[in-house]
Amino acid sequence: MGYLSIGLAPVVIVGGSALAGLICWSCTYLRNPVEPRIILPLFLLTVAGLQIHIVEEYLMGFAPAMSRLFGIPWSERSFLMVFALIGPVIYTFTSLGLYYKIPISGFVAWFIFIGPGVAEFTHFIFPLMVPELLPHDPHLMTATIEGTRIPGMPNFYFRTTGRYYFPGLWTAVLPMIPGCLAIYRLLIRKMIK
Repeated sequence: MGYLSIGLAPVVIVGGSALAGLICWSCTYLRNPVEPRIILPLFLLTVAGLQIHIVEEYLMGFAPAMSRLFGIPWSERSFLMVFALIGPVIYTFTSLGLYYKIPISGFVAWFIFIGPGVAEFTHFIFPLMVPELLPHDPHLMTATIEGTRIPGMPNFYFRTTGRYYFPGLWTAVLPMIPGCLAIYRLLIRKMIK
């Protein structure tokens, strides 16, 4: 469903994170839920960093930039619905679930630790990738992609703009630091047991 609505690239990033999270979760938290004092603070720090990161992405045009980069129909509205509105509801319930050691909450935590915890490094690669739509035109563009009108698509291709930036690049490390620390602590904990 995600492939049909926003294209292959975001699905690979999100789906890859989910698959890795599923494997890590099934080897750790599913079998032996972690004490809330160990996992919950790192989860909350990762989510707080992610929310700050999402603000930068929104303000700087992440969804339209991804649309131009990959030729996908990703509107700002769908970006806001998923990441700024639905996501925080899921994070809130996950926090409660981690507190009560509900196993499925461990999966969501692992997904967040791996997605924003590791996969945010892609923001450092995106400025080096040639956009599918008008790669050598530095101006904003509007186009209809697969029936969806995407206005104001910026070009962040480094060779065209001379600037090394992509929406979310400045704050990408905010969820990465606690997310990577959580992965390290949870895997080390598993190896010690």
